[in-house]
Amino acid sequence: MDLETLKAFKQAEYEEAADGYRSVGEAASAAKDTIDNQISSGIRAQLEGKAATAALGELKELSKNFHYAQTECGLVSTALNGFAFDMGAAKRKLDAAIADAHAANCTVHPNGSVGFPPGSKPGAEKVEDGGTVTGSAGMDDPTANALERQAINIHPNPNYGKAIGFANRIADALKEATEADAKWAPKLRALKADDDLKVTDRDWADAQSDMGGVKDAGSSYLNSLPQPPKDGSPQDNANWWKGLTPEQQEAWQSLRPEAVGALDGLPSTVRDEANRVVLAEKHGQYQMELDSIPKPPANEWTWITAGMYPSKVHTDEWMEWHNKYGDRYEQLNKSLQGMNAIQDRFDRTGIKGLPEAYLLGFNPEKNGRAIVANGNPDTADHQAIYVPGTTSNLGSVGGDIGRMENLWRVANGQNNGSVSTITWLGYDAPQDIVKDSPFSHYANDGAPAYNRFLDGLDASRAVDSDPHRTAIGHSYGTTLIGSAARQGDLNADDVIVAGSPGVQVPKAEQMDVPKGHVWNEEADGDPVPDIGRFGHGGTDWDGPWTIPSDQRFGANQLQTDTHGHSDYWKEGTESLRNQGLVVAGKGDDATLKPPPNPTPGVR
Repeated sequence: MDLETLKAFKQAEYEEAADGYRSVGEAASAAKDTIDNQISSGIRAQLEGKAATAALGELKELSKNFHYAQTECGLVSTALNGFAFDMGAAKRKLDAAIADAHAANCTVHPNGSVGFPPGSKPGAEKVEDGGTVTGSAGMDDPTANALERQAINIHPNPNYGKAIGFANRIADALKEATEADAKWAPKLRALKADDDLKVTDRDWADAQSDMGGVKDAGSSYLNSLPQPPKDGSPQDNANWWKGLTPEQQEAWQSLRPEAVGALDGLPSTVRDEANRVVLAEKHGQYQMELDSIPKPPANEWTWITAGMYPSKVHTDEWMEWHNKYGDRYEQLNKSLQGMNAIQDRFDRTGIKGLPEAYLLGFNPEKNGRAIVANGNPDTADHQAIYVPGTTSNLGSVGGDIGRMENLWRVANGQNNGSVSTITWLGYDAPQDIVKDSPFSHYANDGAPAYNRFLDGLDASRAVDSDPHRTAIGHSYGTTLIGSAARQGDLNADDVIVAGSPGVQVPKAEQMDVPKGHVWNEEADGDPVPDIGRFGHGGTDWDGPWTIPSDQRFGANQLQTDTHGHSDYWKEGTESLRNQGLVVAGKGDDATLKPPPNPTPGVR
């Protein structure tokens, strides 16, 4: 880049262009939300039939276009700000060098060379002629530096050395600007979509690549922004976010959506937007990777004769495929199944009055993470945060999301204020009932994250009133809630446990909620409570292992009419209705089981 071009650079013009793209992105976001949460949800609530289905399909595609436009406009805005930041830094260096040169009576020529006036060293008999020098950028070579210093010391005109310094600074500024231009030009050219109206998995995979490119190029810009507090509390995170300008918030959401979406304490709308971008991009990446893997051989099994008896074994073809692709193939399918379940929840907004969904946490790696809210918890009068148990992972999250939909409808139907029910798969749940679930470290490791999430709901609160909050656990999820209470302040008003194998403490009063606000459900035929008693039950070592189903624990024993371990949230049941009453702040109206006969040894 030449000197005159850099001198003419106007940083504000690029920043204004970035603001324009940010405004377009915000308009696209508003249009997407209107389509999803008003138009489409209204059609689902009021219309049925082929025409309604076709309209919803078209609206879904239109929503994808707006979401993609929003994401790309955010990247363009951030890229322009990043380019302006880099070029602005180079221009400030150039301007400072030129000003210093003029102050020393030197002349800066259009080609970047510097003319210096006549002068002499102290004690010299004559004035030496002036001249012109050309600078060298990035003088990192020790030998070259030494030679330059030697030349300056030898030269009889002291203005020569000054001019060399100015010329080098000018050369450095021009080099920095040239590198910035070369770095950003291909990144900005890449930020364009196919000339069609369909957003595909490939488009979202390309968007993820675009994000990576802008992130790499804009590392200096992003590093210049206020950084999230290291190991900060949810309130610290909230204060950090509120202290950012709109442009800085856009940069973080565009370049680090996975970080923004994971920060407890940030507004639910912000986390939702960030996590939806990650979801869409990961879905595109994973689907394309899955499509590239050869399908498993059809002849999976064969029979061989081992000794006197035939044995069923995998074929050699299948084993070769499995050893090469099997684990990744299974991981991709599981993750995509979970992503599709989350998208299906988005698409159910409006059905039977179901409110908009918020994706408050998402990570498809390993067992996966997903935190999905029905209704905005930042404004809800009542919040319920549900922790699923053993075998829970991203691939099975659809069932857990469905449970909280059922609970939302019942709790919201109590007409006691707005409700948000949240599926919190924010920990590594045990994946094997026999090998994993007897151990407590899964609960102990996950409990701090649950406590932080609950504290974050206070930090992100958007209205003045305090919510009524219920912690809900199923199976091993109840153990995690018990561990959260044991390890620290469980920021909840009520606790509901269902099918609990134990909560690590022997008394309801140790669950960090007011007396009388711990509620237990155990259905007929549920084997888990007694099986888990000796692994997760609480004890004061003066008495037996205790679980919430024991009268001595001190919980309110809710009436159930379901059977087994998995139907506590089945539609139309008293088990679900009683939970809904507690969540809606009407626990006094819930039906309790009659107390057992005071027979020793009988629960």
